[in-house]
Amino acid sequence: MKDILQVFGAVMAVLIAIEIFINIRLYLGSNVIPVQLVIATALMAIARKVIVLDLALVSAEQIVGIGITALALGICYWLVQQKT
Repeated sequence: MKDILQVFGAVMAVLIAIEIFINIRLYLGSNVIPVQLVIATALMAIARKVIVLDLALVSAEQIVGIGITALALGICYWLVQQKT
């Protein structure tokens, strides 16, 4: 089971790297930062962290921090989407 999570985490890391590359390419092409895409990439990174998280090695404060970060990014994404 642990091997599957490691492989899935590696695949998600590659997807996040591709998203970051797309963000950079969009920025260089238009000189406008694609805020919604950046927030979506951050949400994907947090999701990857939650999926590959080993609960035996983290404290309760770290779990709460990850949850608050995910909630804040979700609200931020929703607000940006409502604006457009």
